[in-house]
Order: sequence, then structure tokens, then C-alpha cells
Amino acid sequence: MLEKINSAVDYIFTRVDKKPKVGIILGSGLGNLSTEIKNPINIPYEQIPNFPVSTVKGHNGSLIFGELNGIDVVAMSGRFHFYEGYSMNEVTLPVRVFKKLGIEYLFVSNASGGVNNDFEIGDIMFITDHINLMPNPLIGANIEEFGPRFVDMSESYNKSLLGKAEKVAKLRGIKFQTGIYAGISGPTYETLAEYKYIKAIGADAVGMSTTPEVIVARHMGLQVFAVSVISDLGVEGKMVEISHDEVIDAAGAVAPKLTQIIKDLLLEL
Repeated sequence: MLEKINSAVDYIFTRVDKKPKVGIILGSGLGNLSTEIKNPINIPYEQIPNFPVSTVKGHNGSLIFGELNGIDVVAMSGRFHFYEGYSMNEVTLPVRVFKKLGIEYLFVSNASGGVNNDFEIGDIMFITDHINLMPNPLIGANIEEFGPRFVDMSESYNKSLLGKAEKVAKLRGIKFQTGIYAGISGPTYETLAEYKYIKAIGADAVGMSTTPEVIVARHMGLQVFAVSVISDLGVEGKMVEISHDEVIDAAGAVAPKLTQIIKDLLLEL
């Protein structure tokens, strides 16, 4: 795996000459933040050695390097999911590459289903912790260059970054929630019984990504901020039939607010 990562990094450095400080993973319907990046260098995934290719609608499939509010960033416009048939090593390879490119912070976004009775469609939820219900991406041989065999996850989501995000949201008058995210494999949306189970074990929202990327990021010592856009509800009495197009539309409606939060948060680093 290390050879594959190094090969991807070597190629990327033939295309860009700056080391980004922040890596950003854009979830379903949230790709418009990439249009805010100044002096962009766009590298399609299929051009990068050993990179998977995104197969999901709403995930464009390229790395975008440039400046966001004066900070050097690299953004994934489109991520990879376990349900696409990729291994956990493939799903998380971009985060490994980000680390090798020099990032210190990882910002992650996703669209998710809310199971908290107080949530509504369109809410922004800053993730405070997670429950991983997918295979752990660190299973297998450990690469000591990246991190220890056993990883402490007591502060998976950086409390300082969370506090700064809450501060900028309040200053902008943007409503937000905080809560725990459960990561499941998908690709089916949850049954009502599954939503009840996810709520019973302590989660506020559920989705099909994020936890593998965060685990790998913490393995390498990266500081993580993550946010969910509540795109549907798994609450009895509020649950309705949902499609992926509706998830994209719900996330897209909130994207300008989330983009503003991330831009402001960069200035707080």
C-alpha cells in the first residue's frame, strides 16, 4: 500500500508545487465549495496512479488544489465509499495521500439521515463523535510510518476546531446542531427498525461514509473537523420514502451556509 501511496504523491507533485495545509472531503451535494477555491489546479482521479474513481452521482471525481480564504487547500470533489465495492484501503487512500502532501487538518462533510427527534431536514450538524459500524480501515498490517498499531480515539473530532466552528456559525447567524454520527456500509437507506437501533445506541445521524476516513486521519495524527447536512429523517412519524436525488438536493440547498462556515473556520486556524 505504501508504494501505491508514494506513487500517487509523486505524480501529484509533478502537477502542483505547493503543500496544502488543509484537506477537504466534499460529500453528496456539497461540491459547490470547490468553486470558491482560487487559482485552482484540477487533477481528475483517473489521472492519478492507484486512485479509485468515484461512481456515485453528486461526486465529480477530482482533486482541486488552490487557495481558500488565503489558505492552501486540497479538496476532494467526490469521495469513495465501501458500498461501491472498494476495499477500506482504497476508500481511505486519499487521506493517506493528503498526509503525504503535507496537510495538518482534515475537514470532512457528508449528507446524512437524522435520527434525533429535534432535527429537521436542512440542519447542519457538527460531529462531536462517531460510532463506526463498518469494517475498521486499520485492519491488516500496520504501517509504522503512518501511526501506531493501536490508535487512541478519545478525541476523534478536534474540540478546538469544533469550538471555532460554533463561534463562526453564531457570528454568521447560522443555525447548527451538534451530535454523534454513525457510519454504516449502505447502499440501502435504513429501515425504520434500523433507524431506531441507531438512535438507541447513541447516534444522532447516520450515513455511509466519514468514519473510515476519520479513523485513518487520526491514525496519522491529523486534526479533524467534520459536519453532516441532515438530508432526510429516520424518525417515526417523519420518515418518508427517500431517493439519492432528494439527498443531493437537500444538501445542495444548505451548501452556501456550510461553505461560509468552512471559509471562516480556515481563518481561525
